[in-house]
This record gives sequence, structure tokens and C-alpha cells, in this order.
Amino acid sequence: MAPAGQRFALRVAYDGASFPGWQTQPSGAAIQDLLERALSSIAGERIATVCAGRTDAGVHALGQVVHFETRVNRSTSAWVRGVNALLPAQVAAQEVREVDEGFHARYGALRRAYSYLLYRSPTRHPLYAGRAGWSFRPLDVDRMREAAAALVGEHDFSAFRSSQCQARSPVRRLDRLEIRESGPLVVFELEANAFLHHMVRNLVGALVWIGVGRRPADWTGELLAARDRRLAAPTFAPDGLYLAGVEYPARYDIGSWPPTSPPLAKA
Repeated sequence: MAPAGQRFALRVAYDGASFPGWQTQPSGAAIQDLLERALSSIAGERIATVCAGRTDAGVHALGQVVHFETRVNRSTSAWVRGVNALLPAQVAAQEVREVDEGFHARYGALRRAYSYLLYRSPTRHPLYAGRAGWSFRPLDVDRMREAAAALVGEHDFSAFRSSQCQARSPVRRLDRLEIRESGPLVVFELEANAFLHHMVRNLVGALVWIGVGRRPADWTGELLAARDRRLAAPTFAPDGLYLAGVEYPARYDIGSWPPTSPPLAKA
């Protein structure tokens, strides 16, 4: 038996297309449920996890981080390969590190990074289904970049938060919002100290409206000033959203930073 409260950080990747999100569900079908059952089986005791960011149904992760505590000694291989043997193909542990009790997957995070993949084509493509959003209208990417520049910095993002968002404050510091093109894909890359519920999908929705010409480039600034979600674009589909990485203090080297690009978006 290991000392009580021995803590580990685990980096996890998953294809969220067929799951009802990260957070545990009565059905037991959420990603958290699957991971905790696998960890508990390896440990021989009940294991509970805390994640860096609770992703919604249909959202993917490349660098999700969780922490858990256990009283048993197991090898690194058991916490990764052993756990993976008990998980479905769409979910996989990537790396584990023993950490001190000061590590907290959620509250200890310094920054989080998300990517959003948008497929642009007059017709949908089955190989992008569940892995990228879709715009059948042409997009003016330069105008979208102009609009995105107004969003970088510390702002009240009330116009871009879900009505179900439970965050105490709508103020967030968006450190980076870059838009690049990769073949038929438009790739949005965002980094912030934290994100509000649906914030990335709502930002993408507004930028797409600007890209197709429904709104001018300065509309993002107007939305920030108005602080009214009702004035903004609809929430964009979850399909193209990826939790790309989570940054922690340098002493916790768990391989989740710098962020990872989704495989479809790599040049």
C-alpha cells in the first residue's frame, strides 16, 4: 500500500463524438465514468478524478489533464497501458506523473488552449463528420482575422457565454486567437487563462457570420461592449472543438503544454 493521498496527474486524449461529454452521467456512459472504472479496476479501489476542463458532448481532447489519488502502488505502465486496455478505442491515457498534493488539475491550471476545425466546402464530407464543423458558404478569412484581433486581451465575454454558464465572473484574458488555413480547413487556435461555458463555440459562430458577410469585421467589438448574448451569433457545432492543452507551473511536466494540433489540421 502507498501512503494515503498519493496523487497522480494523467494526460488523456479522446474522440468525444460518441460520448455525452466528460462529466459523469447517471447512464455511466460519460468519459469520466469510463476512465474512473478503468482506474478503479487497476487500483482495486474506488478512484475519483478531477479534470482540467469539463468538455461537452461531441467535444474532443488532445491534452485533457486529470488528477486522482490512490493508496496503492502501481507501475507507470499500469496507469497508462493497463488503463487503456480497459477503455474503448476512442479514449486513451497518454502519460502519467506522480505529483505533490499541491497539484490540482482544474484550479492549478495557468492557461488552457483549444482548437476549432472548420471544413469549408459547398457539400459536406463524411470523413470530417464529428471531427470538424462545416461551412457551405465561402469564408473571407482575412476579415475573420481582423475581427478576431478585437477579442484578444482581457474582456467581459458576457456576449459569448452560455446562459447555463456557472462562472462567477464573465471576465477572461484571451491571450491568443489565431486563424490559419490548412487545405479545406480553417483552424482557430485559442489560448486563455480560462474559458466560459460555450465561449469558444460562440466566438467561432460570430467569426463565421463575419466571414460569410452577415456582419462587418467590427461586430466583435460591438458584441464585447454590449455584453448581451442575445445579440450574438448562434453557438457553433461541437464537432470541431478540441481541448488542445493545459499549462501548469513548470515543475509539473505532464506533457500537456505546448498545445497539440489536431491531426486533421497538421500541415
